[in-house]
Amino acid sequence: MTAKISLGGCFPPIPTPFDGNDRIDHDRLTANLEQWQKTPLRGFAVLGSNGESVLLKTEEKVETWRTAGKAITSDRHFIAGTGRQSTKETLELTEKAAVAGANAAMIVTPHYYKPRMDHTALCAHYTFVADRSPIPIILYNVPGFTGVDLEARTIIELAEHPNIIGLKESSGNVVKMGQVVHAVGDRFQVLAGSGSFLLPALSVGAVGGVMALAAVAPFQLQKIVDGFAKGALEQAREIQLGLIAANAAVTTGFGIAGLKKALDLMGMYGGPVRAPLRPLDKSQRDELEQILKKTRVLEG
Repeated sequence: MTAKISLGGCFPPIPTPFDGNDRIDHDRLTANLEQWQKTPLRGFAVLGSNGESVLLKTEEKVETWRTAGKAITSDRHFIAGTGRQSTKETLELTEKAAVAGANAAMIVTPHYYKPRMDHTALCAHYTFVADRSPIPIILYNVPGFTGVDLEARTIIELAEHPNIIGLKESSGNVVKMGQVVHAVGDRFQVLAGSGSFLLPALSVGAVGGVMALAAVAPFQLQKIVDGFAKGALEQAREIQLGLIAANAAVTTGFGIAGLKKALDLMGMYGGPVRAPLRPLDKSQRDELEQILKKTRVLEG
């Protein structure tokens, strides 16, 4: 097992670029990563929810990780989203991601058999993977997608494992985040799962965030982190409040199609989504552009 890595700072769960024939565009993935690495981002979550991971075949995932592994520089963290419904397949994918260069794995809760995914089952699942994984594990809680919500007691128990180093908490439950931080201290790192509550999360002990908004507003989100660290809370609060509408637009509002369109508007490459996801229509594109301009995520 490897040593823990510092997860402080901002990470985008990057979108997976597809070309017009629904194939992964590896050249544009590399180009996007080169652009993002000119910003303060601490690293990248590759094939998280915003990477349309559940819509990719295993070989596509491995190829994407290989491309990312070559493009991400050694001073940034490469976090691979490796969670699957099966414990065995989750471990196998985690091992493949490690070979491709990932230095941590972010593992979403299994959820298809939701009634059976209780404290005991989830502890057993993550412990099995963490015992055998060659890279550190980050728990990923996103009940809005999975319907499974990791309890504080489950997270606290799993935090005792030396190869489970952190949590991406996307529920927005800041109270639970505070419970976890209070119980586990500095040995376990909590990350906000959305740019909408980065500052509240930092205030209860989170060290940063894995946030879709970081793909399009990395400088603003880093200013929140820096402002909090320096005690410039009024400035951090002003930035946080100003980003709420933009965050909603590229998450719950317009979804992955909205995030990809935002990248297109910024001169990067978003491109199409993979079915059954649908592209934005013209009125949605226009509304998204106006929101991004109003919140100064998009200049002009």
